[in-house]
Amino acid sequence: MLSRKTTVVALATITALLGAAGPAAAGGASTTSSASTDSTGDAAARALCVRATRVAHRIDRDLTRLNGPVTQRGSIARLQKRVDNAEAAGHDKAGLDDRLTYRKSLVPLLQQRSQTLTQVTDWCTAHNHGATT
Repeated sequence: MLSRKTTVVALATITALLGAAGPAAAGGASTTSSASTDSTGDAAARALCVRATRVAHRIDRDLTRLNGPVTQRGSIARLQKRVDNAEAAGHDKAGLDDRLTYRKSLVPLLQQRSQTLTQVTDWCTAHNHGATT
């Protein structure tokens, strides 16, 4: 399961790389100092495109698992069944409820991040994956 820390770090990296790639992609008059910045920006854009593809794949995989059937490990349905079984047996289900709430909160968060990464990968496709033209 994708941890919250990993997700935050990945999005922070993408945001930082987009910020670095923005001026490089904008173009304009280039001076000697901006030429080195442009090559750095191009490298950052390439790294962003490679990383965005990998992160998008992980997010899609995690969403598939979370939305999976009762038989799928890590799915919301499986954890919901565990909560229901604990409740029926009269066991303490407080920890399970917290985990279930967290998993349910991940779905809209990961869907939003997936949409953002779709925009990033569209940019990468339009700009030859960050390569200089």
